[in-house]
Amino acid sequence: MSINWNAFTPWHALAGGMLIGLAAALLLLLNGRIAGISGIVGGLLKPVRNDVAWRVAFVAGLVGAPLVYALFAALPAMQVDAGYSTLVVAGLLVGVGTRYGAGCTSGHGVCGLSRLSLRSLAATAAFMGAGFATVFLVRHVLGI
Repeated sequence: MSINWNAFTPWHALAGGMLIGLAAALLLLLNGRIAGISGIVGGLLKPVRNDVAWRVAFVAGLVGAPLVYALFAALPAMQVDAGYSTLVVAGLLVGVGTRYGAGCTSGHGVCGLSRLSLRSLAATAAFMGAGFATVFLVRHVLGI
């Protein structure tokens, strides 16, 4: 994937980050739940009575937000420089890592760090370190 840094808009990024933080805080305050995407989606795979509606609403918001955005502005161009097999393997590895890490980057990185959780700090450092190492290995060692 490549980013057009000339089109980077820090104010939009700041607003988006603030909205993510507000949504995570409201979910915790109003529902007592952590806004970790893997946990929310995982709860839909093993549904529990009276625990499905908010999860469906959350996932519908994740999917629907770009559609609503597209009604008012053009979606940014995106280019993924990887084949389907690479994306499938990467997705599976992220899923395995999410299970081993007892949560994902949204749960640990957004919600856990804001609660000053040492476990989330360690998990986020591991996520980021693994990402940095993977990019270095793939781009600079393997030359892919």
